[in-house]
Amino acid sequence: MMKHLQADSKGRITLGAKYAGALFLEIEKNGVITLEKAAIIPERELWLHKNIDAKKSVLKGLKQAKKGTLKLNAIDLDKK
Repeated sequence: MMKHLQADSKGRITLGAKYAGALFLEIEKNGVITLEKAAIIPERELWLHKNIDAKKSVLKGLKQAKKGTLKLNAIDLDKK
């Protein structure tokens, strides 16, 4: 779907609340501007999305927590 919008006197185009904070803007050399819906992942969390085993483990733990079936750690962390 193509929609034509006109910028206001300050060069702004209103897209509406539906798109607030959820767009990635790309401006190409030929002047074409592309807006694409995107989810931003903080850099400090990116490792988890790249490490499949760690992500599976975290998702498993979250599922267990939701069900109330967490396994207690038998290691005494206070013991030296």
